[in-house]
Amino acid sequence: MNNFLFGIYPYIAITVMILGSIIRYDQDPFSWKSKSSQILRRRQFVIGSVLFHVGVLVIFFGHLGGLLTPIAVFDALGISHGAKQVLAMTAGGIAGVVALVGGGMLLHRRLTDPRVRAHTTLADTGILALLVAQLVLGLATILVSAQHLDGHEMTLLMSWAQGIVYLQSGAADHIANVHWLFKLHILLGLTIFLLFPFTRLVHMISAPVRYLWRPGYQIVRTKHQPAKRHPAE
Repeated sequence: MNNFLFGIYPYIAITVMILGSIIRYDQDPFSWKSKSSQILRRRQFVIGSVLFHVGVLVIFFGHLGGLLTPIAVFDALGISHGAKQVLAMTAGGIAGVVALVGGGMLLHRRLTDPRVRAHTTLADTGILALLVAQLVLGLATILVSAQHLDGHEMTLLMSWAQGIVYLQSGAADHIANVHWLFKLHILLGLTIFLLFPFTRLVHMISAPVRYLWRPGYQIVRTKHQPAKRHPAE
């Protein structure tokens, strides 16, 4: 079971995410949007959205760099495993709290405002709830990591992630004995990848590159005001 969940399921989730996103963009491009409801309860939306997106971006790039950078690079730079773990716990903890506050505000807004709820689908609320749950799990793993600051468990997670990305055999064996919270955090993250192309999350990979080569438009406005009509004398 461990080999399936952490050795095979990652490739299933990533494959569905990539192929599903390509198919959706090709077959149903008009659904490729975030369906914003910011005109409703705008203040709560803006504050929650900014906090959530800033926190998630820091977490995403932190995970990307922290997990996929070869351990030998940190060793060459003289950064110990314990120091890297403390840095990850501190930066990830701050970003996680920021994102959780923002995500909580957005989820509260969707669940409690009748107008917002009327424009919200089950997929919209469900994926946001999963993201909030993932943030809670991520913060919970910090409490586990704080009990052993030698960085050993962190290196196991790095070895697993790099084994998956670089198609190495036996990647799942690296995390066979890590704490169950880390495993649950990984599984929920992979499930979010799996659901990615079927939700509004696809807008994360949108970029207005077509503006670079689309035909130009020219809008012409006259600066002359129409002459005022004077009443007949």
